[in-house]
Amino acid sequence: MQKVVSNSSILIHLAKIDRLYLLKKFYNKIIIPEAVYKECFIEGNNREDAVLIKKSKWIEVDKIKDTRLARLLYTDLDKGEAEVIVLSIEIGADFTLLDDYEARQKARLYGLKITGTLGVLLKAKYKREIKSLKDEIIKLKQTGFRISEQLEYTILQEAGEI
Repeated sequence: MQKVVSNSSILIHLAKIDRLYLLKKFYNKIIIPEAVYKECFIEGNNREDAVLIKKSKWIEVDKIKDTRLARLLYTDLDKGEAEVIVLSIEIGADFTLLDDYEARQKARLYGLKITGTLGVLLKAKYKREIKSLKDEIIKLKQTGFRISEQLEYTILQEAGEI
């Protein structure tokens, strides 16, 4: 079974567009560090997306051990992103789910294999789980998800929708 560690943004945005199930379908289980748990559930209060994430029994919380590395990463990243990287290193994650550009750059320095919300949706398009990546991107933007015009064009081209 693959080990996959996720940051909160992927969970929240996929939940908001009713595509959270894709993570279970593709990865079976998602592991999140405590900081991501707090971002999703405690700060998420009782928002609809937070409730949906909380109901997903296939999302497990794990505690990081290397707090020194986490503190070092906090200088450039938020707590959730830092703990995702540390936990991914500690458990030897097969995939690390991150959307933030700086966090992805840091994760690459540690040799982590990364994907994000758009990568999950692109995979869903390839596996015929969704009909239109463009429609999903429109829904994502309505949730506050930011994507550059260049990246949107590139990913839609890769999906065969341009």
